[in-house]
Amino acid sequence: MRAEPFDFPFERAETALIVIDMQRDFIEPGGFGAALGNDVSRLAAITPTVARLIAGFRRAGLPVIHTRECHRPDLSDCPPAKRLRGAPSLRIGDAGPMGRILVAGEPGAEIVTDCAPAPGETVIDKPGKGAFYATPLSDVLAGLGVSRLVFAGVTTEVCVQTTMREANDRGFDCLLATDATESYFPEFKAAAIAMITAQGGIVGWAAPTDAILEALDVPAPA
Repeated sequence: MRAEPFDFPFERAETALIVIDMQRDFIEPGGFGAALGNDVSRLAAITPTVARLIAGFRRAGLPVIHTRECHRPDLSDCPPAKRLRGAPSLRIGDAGPMGRILVAGEPGAEIVTDCAPAPGETVIDKPGKGAFYATPLSDVLAGLGVSRLVFAGVTTEVCVQTTMREANDRGFDCLLATDATESYFPEFKAAAIAMITAQGGIVGWAAPTDAILEALDVPAPA
C-alpha cells in the first residue's frame, strides 16, 4: 500500500479497521468537545471520509472495530485527575444537551449516525484515551487473527495516537488514514502524523483513504 514513510506491508486477510471515538460528544455542538471551547466543525467535516473508509472495509469483508470513550454512570472508572482538569463549561458526568457527558448509554456517548456500527461489529467502550487500557481489545484482535491495523477517528493527537502507540508496543503494524482523522487544532494533527511516521515509521505509517481503498481493491458502490 502506498504510504509514508514507505510502502505499508499490507496483508488483506490480516487487517482490521479501528475507528476511534466518532461520538456525538466530540463531534456535535453541545457536547464535551464544545464544552472545552473547541470548534467541533473541524471534526464533523471528516465524517463522510470516515464513513467511506468504513464502507470499503465492509465491502472487503474485513473487520471494523469501533471505540467509544465513556464512563460508568457512577463515574467509578473516571479518576478525579481526568474529571476535574481545566475549567470546561461542562465536566464528564454533568448533564448536557445530549444527556450526561461521556457517560455510557447517554445519547452524546453514541457514535454519529453516518459512522454507526453495523450489526455484529465490535464496539469497545474505553475509560481512557487508549483503547487497550481496561478493555477486551487485545483479546478481540487475537480472536480475529489480525496483525495489521488501520486507524481513523478523533482526535489525532490524543485517543488515536495513544491507541496506535499501544498497538505498536503490542507488535501490530499500524497505519493512520490521514484524511479520516482530525484534531481541534490543525497543528496538533500535523505534529502527531510527523511523530508517528518519523524515524522510519517509529509508531507506524500514514496514507490517505484513497490509497487504502485502492489496496483493498473493492468495487465502489453503484
